[in-house]
Amino acid sequence: MKSEALVLINGERSSNINVMDRGLHYGDGVFRTLKIDSGRVRWWADHFRKLAEDCAALAIPCPEEQVLVSEVNQLAAEPAVGVIKIIVSRGAGQRGYTIQAGAETTRVVMGFPASRHENQDVRVRWCDLRLASQPKLAGIKHLNRLENILSRSEWTDPDIAEGLLMDEAGFVICGTMTNLFIVEKNKLFTPDISRSGVAGVTRGRIMRMAKQRGQTVHVDKITRERLLAADEILLCNSLVEVWRVAELEESYWPDAGWAEKLRSWLNENN
Repeated sequence: MKSEALVLINGERSSNINVMDRGLHYGDGVFRTLKIDSGRVRWWADHFRKLAEDCAALAIPCPEEQVLVSEVNQLAAEPAVGVIKIIVSRGAGQRGYTIQAGAETTRVVMGFPASRHENQDVRVRWCDLRLASQPKLAGIKHLNRLENILSRSEWTDPDIAEGLLMDEAGFVICGTMTNLFIVEKNKLFTPDISRSGVAGVTRGRIMRMAKQRGQTVHVDKITRERLLAADEILLCNSLVEVWRVAELEESYWPDAGWAEKLRSWLNENN
């Protein structure tokens, strides 16, 4: 089947990658997913900053920003492209885990049709899988996403938009593809992701914009019971932006207004 993606590999139109690439063998790389609106990338500065931080955390040379900007803009200009994914791997190497000196990174920029996320009030479920603790990888959007794949495979019901994940200690961390906020007594809280989970760009923007408005976002350990008792539950990422959890198995939440507030913050100073 022909791929629906438009692909640039190291700046060249291609769908071929070196079979010895460490991203393929070990997930040795990082990625970002960007939303395109009318040919324009949303929140580019935030995405590139996080890409550079994640590359640095894994000691992978980050591509020059102007190189990525040129390639991203090339694909974003295509009328059918609504989503762009950037992958940076450590590049091709010899067999084995040892990092070879002087390896050249592999840079992949891919354009996809826009994602369909019509629902802003969503139904979610608990996942059985528990996230492992690894502080050295916590927050990094690395290529090894097997936990997310396995947890997302736990359901097939199309009416369930997302699954919530806890760590081995029983604290709620995130969704399979989203970061999490809860509202308690008109205060925003987000899980501590210092041991597992991804520090998403949308999460970071919400925290920054809340601070600009004098609204503290409290980073805290959130139990299952505490989440169920929250006044509102919100999920976010760069494509869906903000979802309001309306239903979680046998629990239901009325709209308390925070989802629309966060959406308005995100749409300012794009």
